[in-house]
Amino acid sequence: MESGETFRDRVIVLLRDCAVGVAYLTPLPRGGRLRGTERREMEAALEGWVVERGKGAARGRDGKQGVGGDVVYGNGCFAVGRYGEAAEVYGRMLAAEPDNPVARFNLGLCRLRLGEAEGAVAELTVALGLEPELAEGYYQRGNAYDDLGETAAALADYAVALALNPDYLQAHYNRGVVLARAGRHREAVAAFDRVVELRPTLSNAYLNRGASLDELELHDRAIGDYAAAIDCNPENVDAYFNRARTYYYLGQIEEAIADYTEVVTLRPEDAEAFNNRGLAYDALEDYGSALADYGRAVALQPDFPAALNNRGAALEAMGKEKAALRDYLAAAEVERGFAVAWYNAARVYAGLGEIDACLECLDKAVAGEPGFAEEAAEDERLGWVLELRELKRQRGQG
Repeated sequence: MESGETFRDRVIVLLRDCAVGVAYLTPLPRGGRLRGTERREMEAALEGWVVERGKGAARGRDGKQGVGGDVVYGNGCFAVGRYGEAAEVYGRMLAAEPDNPVARFNLGLCRLRLGEAEGAVAELTVALGLEPELAEGYYQRGNAYDDLGETAAALADYAVALALNPDYLQAHYNRGVVLARAGRHREAVAAFDRVVELRPTLSNAYLNRGASLDELELHDRAIGDYAAAIDCNPENVDAYFNRARTYYYLGQIEEAIADYTEVVTLRPEDAEAFNNRGLAYDALEDYGSALADYGRAVALQPDFPAALNNRGAALEAMGKEKAALRDYLAAAEVERGFAVAWYNAARVYAGLGEIDACLECLDKAVAGEPGFAEEAAEDERLGWVLELRELKRQRGQG
């Protein structure tokens, strides 16, 4: 601290330098919680202030508000994630001054961070009644409505925020996310277009726009956006994952493998990426590499039915039918309604000549996916089993 600087002064400097806000909170999209050195400095300043002034003191000798009812102290607590304590500070302020829009707004943000979305909506609605031009209030209430699953209300609030501040980056971004989640992908693309205009280096804007372009089957453009996301942030693992999935869909298998390799390098616990890379190796008939990846996926997530089923298919392709059968049955045991695993098990049982077990598995497959009945009738392994059952049924009737 500089000579003559109080702990309260130090908190104010940190709030300004870290763009958290000295009056109205202005948190970053991911919550505004400070990290590292800045967090340690804020914690030390808050502790020093409490010791210096006495927690809960109404006023100091200099006439300034004490810790217990000072918005600056509340904002400092918010900045380090002490949302409950911050809420208590704003609550004491509102008990003395119910029409204080700053305390009301900040309390709404605390409710949002504490997972109390309904309370956040209530507080922010009061704040907006006091300050109807507060774009940040509509944006944060939109976030609360989104948490409640009230999509229309969230989009309406983002629209008001943008009418008040057309360059409100966070409102454009969250509006795009909500639109995409609602399946309104053309509108989502337009929202992310605006985000990219406002901040061309925001990696996740390209990632999300790419995802909506994929949904619109504009895959080449989606790949371009994933590439842009990676250019902005070479460690954007979701961009590699999404691009790999699109490459696989387009039949660009080598490219898919390369991107999934980046994913598992950056996120080695990603069972789905190992499973998906296994599928890509499968497509190249590189069953040894596929088996290794399915094995890693199952090791990371033992109850991963798709990986178990896929490993079974690779084993079957290698002529290891009994090992394949074990994986198919394990997959079906994990997810009893996993029709394709039951179907695959039925095929193997048919090949092994175990008719009763085959029919039992086939019936479970058809119960989960009726289309398998027609497919089974045309399958060279299962067709004769069905014919045999029909023959037995007819003889039983005779």
